[in-house]
Amino acid sequence: MRSRLAGLTALVLLLAACDSSGDPADRGPDADAAAQALADGLVSGDLADVPFTQATSAEVKAELGEVVKGMGEVEPTVEAGDVTADGDTATATLSWTWPISADRPWTYDSEATLSRVDDEWQVVWNRELVEPSLGASTTLDLTPVRAARGDIVGARGLKIVTPRDVVRLGIDRGQVPAAQAGASARSLARLVGIDVAPFVKQVRGAGALAFVEAIVYRADQVPPRVGSGYEQIPGARALGDDVPLAPSREFAAPILGTVGEVTAEMVAEDPERYQPGDQAGLSGLQSRYDEQLQGTPGAVVNAVGSDGKERELFRVDGAPGRPLELTMDLDLQVEAELLLRDVGPSSAIVALRPSNGDILVAANGPGTGGQNIATFGQFAPGSTFKTASTLALLRAGVTPDTPVPCTTTLTVDGKRFKNYSDYPASAVGRIPLRTALANSCNTAFISQAPKLGELDLFEAAAALGMGIDHDLGFPAYFGQVEPAASRTEKAANLIGQGRVLASPMAMATVVASVQQGSVVVPRLLPSVEVTPPDVEPLTAGEARELKAMMRGVVTDGSGAALQDVPGPEVIAKTGTAEFERDGRVETHAWMIAAQGDLAVAVFVELGASGSRTAGPILEAFLRKAR
Repeated sequence: MRSRLAGLTALVLLLAACDSSGDPADRGPDADAAAQALADGLVSGDLADVPFTQATSAEVKAELGEVVKGMGEVEPTVEAGDVTADGDTATATLSWTWPISADRPWTYDSEATLSRVDDEWQVVWNRELVEPSLGASTTLDLTPVRAARGDIVGARGLKIVTPRDVVRLGIDRGQVPAAQAGASARSLARLVGIDVAPFVKQVRGAGALAFVEAIVYRADQVPPRVGSGYEQIPGARALGDDVPLAPSREFAAPILGTVGEVTAEMVAEDPERYQPGDQAGLSGLQSRYDEQLQGTPGAVVNAVGSDGKERELFRVDGAPGRPLELTMDLDLQVEAELLLRDVGPSSAIVALRPSNGDILVAANGPGTGGQNIATFGQFAPGSTFKTASTLALLRAGVTPDTPVPCTTTLTVDGKRFKNYSDYPASAVGRIPLRTALANSCNTAFISQAPKLGELDLFEAAAALGMGIDHDLGFPAYFGQVEPAASRTEKAANLIGQGRVLASPMAMATVVASVQQGSVVVPRLLPSVEVTPPDVEPLTAGEARELKAMMRGVVTDGSGAALQDVPGPEVIAKTGTAEFERDGRVETHAWMIAAQGDLAVAVFVELGASGSRTAGPILEAFLRKAR
């Protein structure tokens, strides 16, 4: 009996399997395979194995390429989901994922309709298969949304570099016939003063709807003739925008750097980070801290109709850049640059706080040609270096009152040294070291060279913050004090020539260290930690004697012009350094000073002397800084 029941059950199951619910093709296995082939082809772009009802695979491939061309190099993944069959028609769900953002991809479902023709499932092609809301002639377009760039912020939280209004002038190809475009480009180039031929070529080669930029002006600095003249040129347009800018074009430009469109070299070196057309820091701090300032860009996907109208489908917001904090004082930097504005030769002013090393000013004059000599220049410091020479002599047992011979000239191994041209005759002869420093007697210092060992000068300079490099997070040169290779070189080193070099920042550090009574390490970026150098520190007695002697430069010597500067007592040292150019002997002009919690160095590449050329600039700066 049990055997007969088992047989009956098997028969029922067999009949059920052969039930007339439809042909096996209706149940979907073949439709599933067709849907999967479609999904694979949409990802790979190879649709040769996907049959379509009213178009060839090649035609669909071409139209698909048109639809997604605006998505650039972003490639989707497509997964075939549920397939529902009803006779000769089936509907397949396609799950799309576009990796627009690592944190937030664009995901959605679309539906594909399949028809069975001669026992083969074929796909009914339309653009809704790619995105459900697309029309018959609509395409997808992915546009990056630039993240707000981080500001560069100075002392007291004042914004140094922040978005400022600009005007972009250019030719809108959509507003001028192709035959007229070249003439319009020529007229606009002449109006704004740029090279004509390259701009004409660029406009002629641009797309029919492109805007070809000619020049960018700060919104409040558009020349009147340009503001009225461009409107007379067919196709010329002015577009408002904002870009990260300092208060003026010149403001700390060599240090801050610029932001602009990435170069081909940048794209080639870091294709994961940069794409053509991206904006990034190109130089200076803007380049070094670009990743921090740039932030993470967002993106928007639009459906674009044949009429050019856009409809937003998806948006991912970027993250704004993080501000970069500097110690620079906006107001003092402006004052310093104004003082250098009319100085013809290369020039610089550096000012910092002795109490913490904060760089308040790093100004480069127009004569530098855009070079950063304020913190990275390399010049003989001349007699300003006698500050370090004096410390070395104090450590060798010489006192401020020790008599030293100040002769008109002094010859060392055939090399004749002399004092500067307007050295006071009243300070010649045997004079105390303090008087030799106050009046900057070269021969007096050179006469003491035998009392110093090979490293004494270097160690004295290091105790004042000079000659030992640190990475401060920006280009900074602390100078060099190389051991002398001869007696002549040793003599030259003592008066800040020979193998001694320094930047204005280094010499500001020297006078700051004297004022503070300990080695000062300058800083421009509070976020960059710098360990003070391991040097023999100034003693309280050394600091006291140095300050008193440098005060004597003001009360009784070459810095007398600073005597009536309001405020705390000023200490100072002037300097003149000879160098040869084109067969002629020229002179650098230096002056360093400190007053209260302010230390300053002024440098002019070509000048009469420290007191006559650099001195008036330094005096004016101290008065402005009150």
